[in-house]
Amino acid sequence: MPSIIFQSPGAVLFSLGTFTVRWYGIMIAIGFLIALHFGQRLASKYKIAEEQFLNLCLVTFISGVLGARLYFVFLNWHIFALRPQDILATWQGGLSIHGGIVGGLIAGFIFCSVYKLPFLALSDIWGATLPLGQAIGRWGNFFNSEAYGHPVATDAFLKVYIPIAERPMPYIHDSFFQPTFFYESVWDFSIFLLLYFYLFKKLRAYPGTTFLVYLIAYSIGRLIIEPMRLDSIMFHGMAVPSLVSAITLLLSCLGLMYIILTCRENPPNKQNNKS
Repeated sequence: MPSIIFQSPGAVLFSLGTFTVRWYGIMIAIGFLIALHFGQRLASKYKIAEEQFLNLCLVTFISGVLGARLYFVFLNWHIFALRPQDILATWQGGLSIHGGIVGGLIAGFIFCSVYKLPFLALSDIWGATLPLGQAIGRWGNFFNSEAYGHPVATDAFLKVYIPIAERPMPYIHDSFFQPTFFYESVWDFSIFLLLYFYLFKKLRAYPGTTFLVYLIAYSIGRLIIEPMRLDSIMFHGMAVPSLVSAITLLLSCLGLMYIILTCRENPPNKQNNKS
């Protein structure tokens, strides 16, 4: 049976002297721009000025990248303490989505408070479009030959080839691994399709619910996929991303239940649910 093999052409797109353009950054930028495009279409329903929404997204994006990097550095401080010059080397990989979400939300809340924008409504826009950016950005891991899973047989239907230099020592003689970056990309894209084209309109009258549903769906996918990966950050024998995803899932479910119970007592105006 024919199989699908992923094999990175390399992490670098091109170099001009000391200036290097890497695929990792390119994929993150593309993911942001495409997600921004879809987000602007939703923002127009709230009569939010395009320039103001763009400024908000730029602030949350920059803060999200910063939060993602600081979170990753914190969890790997035993490595970065010896190589502090690599702390800002985001092109090498090492951005955590959980840190990115926290960083982006904090910046978004401050921005919305200053400019009197509806934070919960805007968080729903992020919830509906962020998974699209994640789905695209995950391919940066592909080009870096990272975020892969355990070894698979050479006749496996789906597999990714990892260069020897990028393989963990215990698996130095294994060539093919589970393409967990691809699994998560497909999962994130599925979340985007569900939220953007179906649930966003239905949940619009309940501000904050679309974002919570995104967190729930993403956490479930991460809990399923993370145990397959070889590069998880461990804490007392447990993968930190799995632990954080479990906590996020629990808190998001509680938040969703709170909104549902609150809305039963004070039903929203149906007019608010019209696009």
